[in-house]
Amino acid sequence: MSKTLQAKVKHVPLRTCVACRTTGAKRGLVRIVRTPEGSVEVDLTGKAAGRGAYLCRRRQCWREAMKRDSLARALRVKLWDADRDKLEAFAEELEEE
Repeated sequence: MSKTLQAKVKHVPLRTCVACRTTGAKRGLVRIVRTPEGSVEVDLTGKAAGRGAYLCRRRQCWREAMKRDSLARALRVKLWDADRDKLEAFAEELEEE
């Protein structure tokens, strides 16, 4: 009985953008986290403790998530003005489409 060599396929975790609902690799999206203290932060490592939601790296998705409040719903938190300002500042650094 011969054993065939097969390349081991690495599992790529998939996540969904809360604005445009497209599915992509976890590394291709930006994670926003509601920390246990209740603050909302951009989590570039993808490993911070707390409830997370994902957005594409497109400015349009960030605008839609803020306008339709889908980010606040996904994080189950009310976004205060300070949180919105912090997220909008991060979004300004992203590419325009």
